This record gives sequence, structure tokens and C-alpha cells, in this order.
Amino acid sequence: MSKRPVIIIVGGGFGGLQTARGLARADAVVVVVDKRNYHLFQPLLYQVASAVLSPADIAKPIRRILGPQKNTYVVLDEVKGVDLSENRIIVSAGSIHYDYLVLAAGATHSYFGNSSWQSFAPGLKTIDDATSIRRRILLAFEAAELESDESAREARLTFVVVGGGPTGIELAGALREIAMESIPADFRLVDTRTARVVLVEGGNRLLGSMSEKASARAKRDLEEMGVEVRLNTLVTAIDEEGVLFGDERLATHNVLWAAGVKASPIGESLGTKLDRAGRVVVEPDLSVPGHPNAFVIGDMASVKSAKNGKPVPGVAQGALQMGKFVAGIIRGELK
Repeated sequence: MSKRPVIIIVGGGFGGLQTARGLARADAVVVVVDKRNYHLFQPLLYQVASAVLSPADIAKPIRRILGPQKNTYVVLDEVKGVDLSENRIIVSAGSIHYDYLVLAAGATHSYFGNSSWQSFAPGLKTIDDATSIRRRILLAFEAAELESDESAREARLTFVVVGGGPTGIELAGALREIAMESIPADFRLVDTRTARVVLVEGGNRLLGSMSEKASARAKRDLEEMGVEVRLNTLVTAIDEEGVLFGDERLATHNVLWAAGVKASPIGESLGTKLDRAGRVVVEPDLSVPGHPNAFVIGDMASVKSAKNGKPVPGVAQGALQMGKFVAGIIRGELK
């Protein structure tokens, strides 16, 4: 066994890979652990869901990405938890000791306590999600082509996207583009351009974690495309026949969820403070309070910008910056 320090990175997303790359020349053993053997370019998942790209276009094997790094190893396993007192992670096959730990396991969907909605309103976080949504979208137009009842056809051609964050606005725009430009010539009995796309946001603006200028621009661009944007609107029920906003019911078979996320449950095993979304409240250097050799980055970290005091948005750029920052700290300590 090598006596070099062991650095474990949990997660092969943007933050995890950026950390690993920053440690390529470190005199240490770097171990990247992920339950999938590929890196997923999540910002383009909506293009797989809208049939613009194939899954292979946005996924690449982690081993191939990190192959040139001689000090780096990839382990395919699911992390069940972390024992901070013993400096080890718990995996399916047992446990692995670390000298430094970087948690970058990302986030998943949150239905705010309404888990029954998931079967009617799928979210978009994985390739399986994207291919499932693509199938739903294309089958909706096929069903509309054969539907003779006008009200039933309208329900088939109504798409509701819940959540006005980056994923929600991308999905809504892509749906409108499909209906208006990509497939009208493929159908004889239905005019796909009559499809209705409704984007629902509970807050008073889109892209709430970004600037007001970006929010206004996104709303304007979507509305110019023909997307209906509803702000200050909360979903109160979803079933296979439609969605309820307060007392208003909209008939639709196509509801897509982009309203909320919750951090990986690995954070719960740390025994430290979490925010409402399950993210770990970290120190200014992104370490776990009381454990300077354990860091949390990306969607798992509850961290505020040093410039404006606002939460760092859960987008790739934030994870990349955190990964680079933490790699720098570890490199410095190793030297």
C-alpha cells in the first residue's frame, strides 16, 4: 500500500472532475468514486429530452477523462455515508480511508413532500430521465394525431413545465421549438404549431438566483417564442389528467418537473448543519465545520458569494470554481 496521502473525491460531475484535474500533479493518491462510470454534461440534458442530441453526445467515461493522470484511480461504487471521526467513506463493498475528502455528489429532484407527483411529472437529472421525457413528448404528438375529440387533443398538445430555473426555461423553450419548427411537416392530421407550452414559477421572477436583468431577458425571450410564463403561481396537485394551480385546473397529460432539488443524502451522514434543501452549510473555505480535511462543493454545498452575499447558483460554473479552489487548498497543504 502506498504511504502517499489519499484524496477521495465523491462524484464525477463538474465539481468532482475539476478537483481531480487540479490534483493531477499532487504527490498523493486521488480516488474518484461515482455510482456511474460516465461524466454527464447536465446542461445539455434538455437537448436529449427534446430529441436534438443523443445520450452519447453528452456522456463520456470518467476513466477516459482522467486516464492521463497517473496518480488518479476511478472506483465504480455508491457511497452510502461518511464517517468523519474515522476519516472514511462507507461504500457498498465496505469502507475506504481518506486523508482528504471532497464531496461533490450533486443533487436530485425534490417534490416538496409530494412524492406521488413524480410518476406524473418526471424531472430531468439523468440520461434515463431525458430519454423517458423524450418518449413522453413524441408520444404526445402521436396521440394528438389520432385524437378526434377537440378538447382531448388540446390536452395532448398542452405541455406544463413546473419551475423557472435554468432547466425549466431550457425545457420550455425546447418544447416550443419542437412544436413550431422541428416536427410540423411530419404530421398530417394535427397542426403541432398549436401546441401550448406553459412555464409555471412560484416566485416573482424566473432565474431567481441570477440577476434581475437575466430574469427579465429570459421571460421576454420565452414569451416571444410563444411560451406562456406564469409567475407567483404554485402547483397544488398533479395527476394523470392535469395540474392544479390553486383553484384553476389545466387539462394536460404532459407535466415536466424542474421546480426543486435536494442535495445528495450523503450530506445527512455528516451530522452537521444542513439547509432546507439538504445542502451542507460549509465554512468559507468550503470545509465541513470542525473537519478541515473534508470539503463539500457544487450542489451539495450551501455557500454564499463573497461578493454579494447571495447563494451561489446551482450551475456548472459555480461547481467548477469550487473544485478549482478546493484543489488549490489541498495542493498547498500537501506541499
